[in-house]
Amino acid sequence: MTQAANGTGYRTTDVEVRGGTLHTALWGPDDPVAPTILAVHGVTASHKAWPYLAEALPGVRIIAPDLRGRGRSNMLPGPYGMPTHAQDLAAVLAALTTGPVVVVGHSMGAFAALVLANLFPERVRSLVLVDGGLPLQVPAGISDEDVVAAVLGPAAERLNSTFPSREVYRSFWRQHPAFSADWTPLVEDYVDYDLTGEEPDLKPATRYEAMAEDTAELHRGASLLKALDELAVDVQVLRAPRGLLNEPAALYSPGYLEDWAEKLPTLRVREVPDVNHYTIVMGKAGARAVAESVQEALAVR
Repeated sequence: MTQAANGTGYRTTDVEVRGGTLHTALWGPDDPVAPTILAVHGVTASHKAWPYLAEALPGVRIIAPDLRGRGRSNMLPGPYGMPTHAQDLAAVLAALTTGPVVVVGHSMGAFAALVLANLFPERVRSLVLVDGGLPLQVPAGISDEDVVAAVLGPAAERLNSTFPSREVYRSFWRQHPAFSADWTPLVEDYVDYDLTGEEPDLKPATRYEAMAEDTAELHRGASLLKALDELAVDVQVLRAPRGLLNEPAALYSPGYLEDWAEKLPTLRVREVPDVNHYTIVMGKAGARAVAESVQEALAVR
């Protein structure tokens, strides 16, 4: 297992999984018995979504892989899907931890976290699901392609685009409504990491087929529905009141998550004010709110 480190506490390692290795980042103490969480990113993201949370949780060890098909794990083969991600995440925990942990999942990562808790209950203490995890609100009978377009929109379209330079890609993201008022060096680092290839043929790291296969499971996946039906751990769901494009129509409409909480006695819902689907983890205020929920979960024995 190779590892790189620097003076900030951020380091990376590679964990053996089916078909190769899963690139994984760590922040915080270099001690396997320190308070530890697993952080699972969204459908077109990478581990670089989590530095704000790391800043908000000093003293907590954060394990954050690039999921199969994303980041520097993008050459791992399919099939994808939530059970595959759960198996990969269980392998990461087996390699890097000594006991069950609190799992934080953002967007699609929240769905993978639920399935992980269902398939590998010995690995999970509790869940913090950040604007994800419950079945997407889409019309019955809608095609998988239409789900991708309706839910992800430009986030999916960019995966088939080519960019001539890193600065052009940064400009693309600077104009993104979710970040137009929240551009920071950490966001720029996230954007720079999300490129593969060489100029003038740079492409986003997420494989389109991975995104499409995974997104299809977020409203009708059998593993997700089973995980919810058999839910056996404490869960806190954090809702962003604005969507992927900072629009008032959020990923989950008001009241929808509360309806699920009435069905699932171990599930609690909390709304995080003044954030969108991205800045709930990639902004200081959102990350502080997530950190508060993580600290609550870590305090429960």
